[in-house]
Amino acid sequence: MTTLPGWLLRHTAVIKPFEGDSAYGPVYGPPVTVKCLADDERRMVRDDKGLEVVSEITIYMLPGTRCPSGSQVTVNGRTTTVLASYTRDGGGLPTPDHVEVVCQ
Repeated sequence: MTTLPGWLLRHTAVIKPFEGDSAYGPVYGPPVTVKCLADDERRMVRDDKGLEVVSEITIYMLPGTRCPSGSQVTVNGRTTTVLASYTRDGGGLPTPDHVEVVCQ
């Protein structure tokens, strides 16, 4: 398995994973700090429900990073909400396996 090379992971993200909803609003797990590559580009994507939405930033992380939809992520001094998270696995091909997270 090939993963993203460490020299690409130039940014740091703090993830508060979404755990669910309560009577008082969203519930988040404890914050986790990970190395990542942040791509600040506005683009049209599909969220976890299949709706077309505008993403302001895409974050690339190492495989196994847990960042479900609805999580809060702080990167480059900005806190945003995860629209969708995708596991990119080349299935043994020589491509870099990673987690791609699109955020508002």
